[in-house]
Amino acid sequence: MFKKYLLAGLAVSMSVGLATGAFAHGDVTPQAVDTSGLPKLGEEWVDQNPFREDEKYNARAIEIGSSAYNQNCARCHGLQVISGGIAPDLRYLEADFDGDEWYIERVTNGAVRDGKVYMPKFVGTISQEGLWAIRTYIDAQPEDE
Repeated sequence: MFKKYLLAGLAVSMSVGLATGAFAHGDVTPQAVDTSGLPKLGEEWVDQNPFREDEKYNARAIEIGSSAYNQNCARCHGLQVISGGIAPDLRYLEADFDGDEWYIERVTNGAVRDGKVYMPKFVGTISQEGLWAIRTYIDAQPEDE
């Protein structure tokens, strides 16, 4: 009888493992972001972060971005934007990549390699305002702790 339960448990474990193995970082579903207090940016993407140096909206964007980052990004990119090695350390976007241009490409297209989703597309679930708020929060984090 024990052998029967052991085999059943093994079968369940294997099927769960195979189902979750289809995603590189698990089944990550973007969560919507409330951007109340930020101006509407429209459908057309702006080329650079509009909240980065905007005295009127910077603090609100950081506040919204902090919550949105923790809901959508921290599991892979790390708490307080300090990567544990699973995904790029976003504190170094400017040094490692072409900052805003790379960011726009990633959040609009995601990252898929060999059929595995490494980062989902966020456009369609999170507004441009919400995505720029996340970028503003990332920009506000110190590079070295």
